[in-house]
Amino acid sequence: MVVPVRRHGRALRLSAMSLFCLAAVVTALPAAGQSVAVVLDQAKVMRIPERTSTVVVGNPLIADVTVQTGGLVVITGKGYGVTNFIALDNRGNILLEQLIEVRGPEDHVVVVYRGVERESYSCTPKCERRITLGDTPDYFEAALTQTGRRDEQARGTGTGNEPRGR
Repeated sequence: MVVPVRRHGRALRLSAMSLFCLAAVVTALPAAGQSVAVVLDQAKVMRIPERTSTVVVGNPLIADVTVQTGGLVVITGKGYGVTNFIALDNRGNILLEQLIEVRGPEDHVVVVYRGVERESYSCTPKCERRITLGDTPDYFEAALTQTGRRDEQARGTGTGNEPRGR
């Protein structure tokens, strides 16, 4: 069977696009000296050496690293800053030492300053409160409390006695 060049070219483009998308989902091992950039409150998937048996995180307040099957880890940005993680084999040999840099979100976030007071909003497309490290404590706590109550209600663990209209 003869496949027209035009259809074959489209199939090659689709295959190349599929490979590109897969590569975007799983980050390979970064080059030596490069840090892994993670956005606060987001996750990134990365490959680690096959013989890894232990993963150590320098500061778990900055990033969390969860080991998955198939030689993958999920890195979640928890606080601003730089920390490291170390992958060890079962003998304690270092297989990988990697810096993790957690940055703030850049897209669709509006930060409002009122003097020294700071509030963050996620504007996708309508602006809503966003819980972001560095916001004024009252604003942060109010948003966090509302989010927690909503989560409790969704799980069915709320008491039902929460005040309405807040």
